[in-house]
Parts: sequence; C-alpha cells; structure tokens
Amino acid sequence: MPALEAVDDRLQQAMKLVLLATLPGVLAAFWMYGWGVLINLTLAGVAALSVEAAVLQLRKRPLKPTLSDGSALVSATLLALALPPYCPWWLTISAGVVAMLFGKHLYGGVGSNPFNPAMLGFALVMLAFPQSITHWPSSHGMDLLGGMQQVFGYGLAPDAWVQATALDSLRINKSLTMDELFAGNPAFGHFGGRGVEWVNLAFLAGGLFLLQRRVFSWHAPVGMLASLFIISLVCWNGSGSDSHGSPLFHLLTGATMLGAFFIITEPVSGARSPAARLMFGAGVGLLTYLIRTWGGYPDGIAFAVLLMNLCVPALERLVLSRQQSVAP
Repeated sequence: MPALEAVDDRLQQAMKLVLLATLPGVLAAFWMYGWGVLINLTLAGVAALSVEAAVLQLRKRPLKPTLSDGSALVSATLLALALPPYCPWWLTISAGVVAMLFGKHLYGGVGSNPFNPAMLGFALVMLAFPQSITHWPSSHGMDLLGGMQQVFGYGLAPDAWVQATALDSLRINKSLTMDELFAGNPAFGHFGGRGVEWVNLAFLAGGLFLLQRRVFSWHAPVGMLASLFIISLVCWNGSGSDSHGSPLFHLLTGATMLGAFFIITEPVSGARSPAARLMFGAGVGLLTYLIRTWGGYPDGIAFAVLLMNLCVPALERLVLSRQQSVAP
C-alpha cells in the first residue's frame, strides 16, 4: 500500500510539473489568439474530468485518487492546445470525451493506454469533422464576449477572421516562391508561421524546464527534432515554388515543440527503453514531415504519434534482441 501511494505521489507531482511547463505556451497562444485558447482549455478540462468521474463511478472505483492525479487534466490541456481556438463547443467536448473513453478507460485507465489519449481524441474529431477543425483564426483573436459568441454559435464571425495556416498555405502552394510567401502571405512570420514561432519557442522553454527537472529523458524529443530537421534539410530545395520549407520553418511551425516535449513524452503510450524512445521520436519526426508534405493534413503530428504508438512493442523487441545479441 505505501508503495502504491508513492507511485501516485510521483505521478501527481509529474503532472503538476507538466501543467506548469505548459504555462509559457498557453500565455503565448493567448497573446496570439485571445480568449479562444482559455475557452478550449475550460471545455476540454470539464469534459475530461466529467468522463473520468462517470467511468470511475460505473466501475465502482474511488474518485479522489484518480481525479487528483492530474493525468486527465494534462490530457485535456494538450488536446485543447492542439485544437483550433474558437472551434465549436461540441467539437472540443467531443474530443475530450473520445480521449478519455477510447484513449484511456477503454484499456483500463491510467497506465494501460496504448495510444496517446489527447492525440486519439484529436485524430478522431479531425477525421469526423475536418471542416470545423481546420478553421484557425488569424492572430489577435476576439475579446471574451466575441469568443463566447463564436464558440457557442450565437454570433457571426467577423470578416477575414480565419485564414489558412502557414503549413496549409505551403502544402497547397503551386506557384509562389518561399520568399514571396513570407513577404506576402499573412500566415508567415520571420521563420515559420506568424506568431506560431513564439508559441513554439514558449513550449520549447517549458520542455527544457521539464528536462531539467528530469520529468522525462531527452531521447524522444531529440529523436523527433533531429529527425524532422534532417529530413527537411535533405528535402529542402531553397526558395523555389516547389520548396517544402526549411528545417527552421518546420521546427517553428505547427505543433512541433508541443509534440516533441509534451505529447511524445507521454510515459504510458511511448517507448520505455532509451534506445526505443530515440527511435520512437525519430519515427514521429519523419512521419510528421511526410504527412505535412505529401499527406492530406497540414500538420500531421497526431497521426504520426498514433502510428508510432502502434510500433512501440516492435521497437522494444528490436532493442531487446540487439541487447541480447551483443551480450557476452
């Protein structure tokens, strides 16, 4: 019993640190998009905690230990940050319900899920409601009242409220050079997506804090970022109209840093051994680039993570077999 309590305490402490580390990214996203970020966080958090409590009641499990460990709130936070600000309320709640039911409790609860719950919730609503989930607002979002009106569907969005993201604009570009895109497209900033550059740097800062506190090891983040950098460097052909973007563009656009430090480091659905974690991260980086460049979705991190979740047992067996083959 004391050993179980110690595990619960360590999990709770780690979840608190993860939530604290998301704060710079949340503030940067709030500065960029406005109140829609906080509305998403609230709706996803309420949905996740409500489903968690309902399932625990049905399973006749005590509420306090599981609800207070922070795992549901972390999944809800990562899910909310991945969803577009000001998306319809039912979309955020649906994603939260799916994440908890099918990403976590279908497999027995915390510690048993083979897939990242947040990314499973995101991917399923992406497949079910692709139109609603691709409406990203331009920077400098609405005030609280305007945001509530948009989210709950009793107000009209102002003109030019949504725009294609930098990744989406690059994916469908056929004629403009990269220089022309950065000069004339409002979705592009200095190196990546306008404003998204700073959001990624904020999540990088939070991720480095977690590394310093040893919440997770460096293997998965370094594997993902190195893989994404290398493949984008190899495939980069400068500023031509058929360019797929520079390595810096891919590192500072989309949900790259959120994925590298907060999503693929999820301890249950990710790899266990250091070598497998490195390969897991490298696979996510490679698949992210392939989906961004030639796939049907502009970012692709969610699908990359879920595909690599499927590969975790094979990665662990590969590492184990190599260790046994070199053992004396």
